Amino acid sequence: MTDKISTTAPARNAIARDALAARFLPISTDNPPVEWRVAEGLTDYEEALAFMEARVQAIREGTAGELVWLVEHPPLYTAGTSANSADLLSPDRFPVYNAGRGGEYTYHGPGQRVAYVMLDLKRRREDVRAFVAALEQWIIETLAEFNIKGERREDRVGVWVVRPEKPRLANGELCEDKIAAIGIRLRRWVSFHGIAINVEPDLSHFGGIVPCGISDYGVTSLVDLGLPVTIGDLDVALGKAFENVFGPRQS
Repeated sequence: MTDKISTTAPARNAIARDALAARFLPISTDNPPVEWRVAEGLTDYEEALAFMEARVQAIREGTAGELVWLVEHPPLYTAGTSANSADLLSPDRFPVYNAGRGGEYTYHGPGQRVAYVMLDLKRRREDVRAFVAALEQWIIETLAEFNIKGERREDRVGVWVVRPEKPRLANGELCEDKIAAIGIRLRRWVSFHGIAINVEPDLSHFGGIVPCGISDYGVTSLVDLGLPVTIGDLDVALGKAFENVFGPRQS
C-alpha cells in the first residue's frame, strides 16, 4: 500500500463518489469504539505531525486503538504532495509546512476545526476512494445539522456550498465556496491527517495561497454564511455524524 494518497480528480472510468456507499463502518461488531479526543487551545503543527506518526505506527502494531483528534492550529500553511510552488502567493506571511498528505496548499488557523482521523482501513474497507467519500459524507451530515447543504464535486475534493446570492462565474455557473477541505495519508492502511471545517477563521488568510490549487472558487465559513456557530457547537454535530458514518466513538 502506498504511503501517500492523492486526493485529486478520479480517473475517467472511476465510480463517482456519490455512488459509493456513504457508510464506512467496521467489518466486525467487536471493533472497539473509536477514541474521540479534543485538544485545548492551539496545537503546534510539528507536534501534531509527530503525534500522528507515532499513533499510526501504534495502531498498525496493535498497541493503540483508532482515534479522531480535534484540534485548532495557529495560522499556518501546509503543502501536500501535489502542491505547486506557484500557488504559495505569500510565502513569508505564515509558517509553511510540508505535510506529507495528499493534495495541495491549504490554510489552518484559529476558528477552523481540524479533525485528524486515524482509522484502520483493514478493519473497515481497503478502499481509498470510498474512504474519501465517507469523509465527505461526514462533513455533509455535520453541516446538515445547521441547515447548510454541503455538496461534493467529482472534479474537486472537499465540500462546497452554492452561493446563489453572489454574482455568477464568468462561465455562467452559480458561485460556489469551499467550506471544508480533505487531505489524507495512508500508511499500511492506517489513515492520518483528515478534514478541516471553517467555523470562523479569518478568511483573508486564505489569500496567501491558491487553496487546493483551485482559483475559480472562493472560501466560506459557517459564520460567513450567517450562522452564529461556535467550535463547540460544531464538535457536537461532528460527533453525531461520525457515529452515523464510521460507527461508535468513545470520549
